Amino acid sequence: MPSTTRPSAKRPARTRPIDANASALAERVLVPARNEDEVGRLLAAADDLTRIRMIRALAETPLAAGDLARITGRTPSGASQHIRALREVGAVVAERHGNVVRYRLSSERSARILEAIARAFDALL
Repeated sequence: MPSTTRPSAKRPARTRPIDANASALAERVLVPARNEDEVGRLLAAADDLTRIRMIRALAETPLAAGDLARITGRTPSGASQHIRALREVGAVVAERHGNVVRYRLSSERSARILEAIARAFDALL
């Protein structure tokens, strides 16, 4: 039997908080608007298990793309796409040693943030 209640219309946001102190405290810890784009890019980079695995592996030691592909179960071209995504956010850098390019975590905050996200999953162990 269909419901007789009307779908709720979108209500405008309250202009005054119910609890001003709690609201002020919560607003102080929100991501600042000036950082929202960066946060979005980092969350997109973290939104893939292969990249999480790569971050964990690179936190231990620099690795060649072929080794990253092997340990993450990806093809070399698939691994390269993930490496590119991590490089685009500044979390991974390449270092050439002779004819071998090894990737390592950068010293940028993006690498520290992604590593913290990856390590957060240790709670599942």
